[in-house]
Amino acid sequence: MDRIAAALALGFATAISGCTPYAEPPVASAPAVEQREPVTILVSIDGFRPDYLDRGLTPTLSRLAAEGVRASMRPSFPSKTFPNHWTLVTGLVPDHHGIIANSMEDPDRPGENFTMATVDPWWWSDAKPIWVEAEEAGIRSAAMFWPGSAVPWGGTAVRYGPVTDGEMASDWQAFSMQVSNTQRVNAVLDWMRRPADIRPEFVTLYFDTIDSAGHGGGPEGKQIDAALRDIDHHIANLVAGLETLHQPANLVIVADHGMAATGSDKMVVLADIVDPSLYRLVEGGAYATFEPTEGNTAALEAALLRPHDHMECWRKSEIPARFQYGTHRRIPPYFCLPDTGWTIASTASDSSWSGGNHGYDPFAPEMAAVFIGNGPAFRRGATLASFQNTAITPLLRVLLDLPPAARSDGRSEDVAGALATQN
Repeated sequence: MDRIAAALALGFATAISGCTPYAEPPVASAPAVEQREPVTILVSIDGFRPDYLDRGLTPTLSRLAAEGVRASMRPSFPSKTFPNHWTLVTGLVPDHHGIIANSMEDPDRPGENFTMATVDPWWWSDAKPIWVEAEEAGIRSAAMFWPGSAVPWGGTAVRYGPVTDGEMASDWQAFSMQVSNTQRVNAVLDWMRRPADIRPEFVTLYFDTIDSAGHGGGPEGKQIDAALRDIDHHIANLVAGLETLHQPANLVIVADHGMAATGSDKMVVLADIVDPSLYRLVEGGAYATFEPTEGNTAALEAALLRPHDHMECWRKSEIPARFQYGTHRRIPPYFCLPDTGWTIASTASDSSWSGGNHGYDPFAPEMAAVFIGNGPAFRRGATLASFQNTAITPLLRVLLDLPPAARSDGRSEDVAGALATQN
C-alpha cells in the first residue's frame, strides 16, 4: 500500500509538472480609431448679427469665434434670405446669379411667380451651386435645408414625375419648419456615422430660429434672447457629436443678413405719394419695386423720382453702383429703398405693431451678418476686417480643394487671413 500510494503521488506530481503554468488571459486591445479627414460644414444661422455674440447668451458660438476666426460680413443687395443664400454658395451677387428677391417675376415667363417654394430649375439656372461643383469633382455632398438645395440644378421641370436630368447633392432634405433644430443636427451627425465611401465631405446646415424671432420681436428683447440660447445649444450638440465620432471639421458659420427694428411708427405710405392707378406693386416692405400700368410710365416717374422723406427711388438702370444691382431682367423698372428700419406699404397700418425686418442697405450696421471659421484649416484667435459675403464661395473652394471659379464676384484674398496656411 505504501508503494502504491507513493507511485500515485509521484504520478500526480509528474502530471502537475508537465502542465503549462497558468497565465493571465491577454487583454483585448482597443479598436483603432479611424483617422478621418476633416469635413467642411457650412452652417447658416439666418438673421444672426455679429453683435449677438457679445450678449453673453451664446457660449459655444462665442468660444468657436474666440478660438477660431470671426468677422462682420456684409450681405449682398438686397439683404434678403434667398438672394444671399444663393450668393453664399455661388460667389455671385443676386444681380448676376438671378435670385434677385424672395418673390419675383420674369418677363420670359409672364404669369408665373417665383416664391421661396419654387424648385423649378429654370429659375435657378444662372449660377451653379458649390455642392454641384463638388459632386462633379467627386466630393460627396449633403444639404440639410439650404435654400436651393432641393432644386435639381440644370434639369428641366416636367408636369408629372421627378426631374431626371438635374444635378443635386448626394443627400438632401427639403425644407420644413416642422423639422426641429435637434432633428437637423442629428441628421448631419447621422451622415457622419456612415462608412467612408458614402460619408459626405461637404455639408450644409440651415437654421431659421434667429430670423423668425427677429421678425416677430425685433433684434432686442426676450424673444431673440431665447432664440440665441436655443441655437447655441444646438451648435454645442453638433460640436459634441463630431467630437464623439472623432470627426474633425472645418466649420464655416455664417448668416445671410442681420435684422433692424421696425414698427408702425416708421412707415412710408405709398397712397400719400403716388396714385395707385399708376403702378402695380411687385414687392413691398424693406424695399419696393414697381411696374407702371399701361401708358403711365411718365406719371409714375414724376411721382416716384422726386424727393421723399425716408425713401429714395430710382429707375433700375440708375440704382447706385455700390449696390451691384440693376441689370438683371427680373428686376422691375422702378426701385425704392427706405431708411433702415422703415417699411414701404401701399396704405397706412390700422393698428400699432413692432418687429424686425431686413432687405435694407447692406452697408447699414443692422444688416451685418456673422462669420465664424473654426477647425484645423483656420487660424486661432483672429479677427478679420469686414468683407462681402461673395468671398464665402472662394473660401469653400479652398477648403474643398476645388480650383477657382471661372466666374466670381468674390475674392479668396478677402478671407485669406482666416486660413492657418494661406494659399
